[in-house]
Amino acid sequence: MFEIIAEMEGSIQAALGCLGAAIGVGLVGMKAVEAVGRNPSASGQILVQGIIGMALAEAVAFYALFL
Repeated sequence: MFEIIAEMEGSIQAALGCLGAAIGVGLVGMKAVEAVGRNPSASGQILVQGIIGMALAEAVAFYALFL
């Protein structure tokens, strides 16, 4: 019985961590598109910062899955 409960707790932790990462990636993407819409000439710099932000948000998902 305790093994099943422990597995469920780990699954819930992983699910919430991945949900948080998905929300973070969505927010970074939304703001990057908004920034390019305001200043199209800076799209290269915005792209680099957006990719770095998305990578950091995805790191949270990996921590949640593997810890």
